[in-house]
Amino acid sequence: MKIMKIIQEKENPLFKRKEIKILVESESNPSIIESEKQLSEKYSSQIDAIKVTKIGGKFGRDTFLISANIYSSKEEREKTEPKLSKKQKRIAAEKEGAK
Repeated sequence: MKIMKIIQEKENPLFKRKEIKILVESESNPSIIESEKQLSEKYSSQIDAIKVTKIGGKFGRDTFLISANIYSSKEEREKTEPKLSKKQKRIAAEKEGAK
């Protein structure tokens, strides 16, 4: 996965986060975990403080639009983001297993 272009980067002081949209090039659909790792390296932040909200792609293309929120800390993310769904709990468990 390679970040091609930053489409939008907006600071949101109310929620203490940075809202970004980036275009990435990848041969397969990037996972949430891969996306968070890439964003944490790019923006020098903790993986726990990043929330990927959407990964969108179009059929036959190898580019994907990723929308994410980067919070100032893990605590700020937990205050703002809604509780985890079953799928998100499974992804969080996979992250803990990967560490």
